[in-house]
Amino acid sequence: MSERDEVLGELRERARFYATLTTIGVPAPPPAAPPAAGPTVGGEELKAVRESLGDCQRCKLAHGRRNIVFGQGNPEARLMFVGEAPGSEEDVQGLAFVGKAGQLLTRIIEAMGMSRDEVYIANVIKCRPPENRNPEPDEIMACQPFLQKQIETIHPRVIVGLGKFAGQWLLKTAEPISRLRGRLGEYEGIRVMPTYHPAYLLRNPGAKKDVWEDMKVVRGLLGA
Repeated sequence: MSERDEVLGELRERARFYATLTTIGVPAPPPAAPPAAGPTVGGEELKAVRESLGDCQRCKLAHGRRNIVFGQGNPEARLMFVGEAPGSEEDVQGLAFVGKAGQLLTRIIEAMGMSRDEVYIANVIKCRPPENRNPEPDEIMACQPFLQKQIETIHPRVIVGLGKFAGQWLLKTAEPISRLRGRLGEYEGIRVMPTYHPAYLLRNPGAKKDVWEDMKVVRGLLGA
């Protein structure tokens, strides 16, 4: 392939990605429900983690939530997305990333040539904070053992940390997402790509190009 062909291919691919991210007004396919526990070891272990969480009362968020949002997807996923906290739609449905930001995440995953059924999606905390405020340290600590166990069970090849709190939690740092974004790190030997949260992209469309560069790196890691 000539250098010209490579450049044209890159431009076409980038255009497809940007077009995907601008179709938020078009209804997205509904996210997959949590898979039923099958014969896989990972599926059974995740079911056990969810059962151990129970009707969690470990922090103050329990008093205002409707549903615990544990996470859902493929228990043997090569790619895992970790967000920050459930929003209002997630609180109602008990599923991660089902609102507008979730629709955008679905389209990002599809632009990478994958489907939501192939990945696993969770959050740093499992209950919605009041008025969608930032998670507080005690809330993050209360949920930490369950996210740790989810990651340990799934053991993906790559984790994408969506937003400040996910990136900081995974990389054990206090650096802002503006500095973390795009810098590969590791969590327990698993490659981590911190990037902007889909909700941030809805407010700042110009950041799409940065997420595109990050997802190209992730695709390369998955194909290695």
